[in-house]
Amino acid sequence: MPRVTEEYLAGRRAEILAASARRFAADGFHATSMAGIISESGLSAGAVYRYFRSKEELISAVAEIALSKAKEVFDGLLVDGASPSPAEAVSAMVRGVVARAADDTITKTDLTRLAVQVWGEALSNPEVHQRVGDVYRSLRGHCAEVARRWQAAGHLPPDVLPEQVGTAMLGLVQGFVLQRLLLEETSADAYLAGATALLPGSD
Repeated sequence: MPRVTEEYLAGRRAEILAASARRFAADGFHATSMAGIISESGLSAGAVYRYFRSKEELISAVAEIALSKAKEVFDGLLVDGASPSPAEAVSAMVRGVVARAADDTITKTDLTRLAVQVWGEALSNPEVHQRVGDVYRSLRGHCAEVARRWQAAGHLPPDVLPEQVGTAMLGLVQGFVLQRLLLEETSADAYLAGATALLPGSD
């Protein structure tokens, strides 16, 4: 029997995660059954259970995918000593959400739908709560660093706390994600026009 390669195993795992993401995004975490995921994946029950022992494991793994997209948005934002304004950083994050998560090329689904469900799941699932907390603390820290650099460049008053600005910046991005899903007329351009009016600009 030929040896199963690591690449093959990783591919199968990715297939299962993509199928799970589609079902979770469409039906929600708790309305989705393992049978539904197995059917969506096109694999046998044995193949799926080889990689994931329960739906709870799949929820945690899919949550990791959704949250990783948020982390990707920050790639390059602060490299080489860059000092974007809070408005520019929020714009990059909001547009990154649309570009990377709203039409994910791997799972073929809108990962922002999963992100919102992850927020709810975190309230009752300690493992998901821990992962969500770690990711959002990191994102909030990135936002605070944007504010810190903008302050060092003389664009924020010295008595302003960068951590507080970072908290508000992250809240604006989360607000966009939620409004975009609940109010179809919400566009990135219109949202950012309002956000930019509230935040220190780039002048």
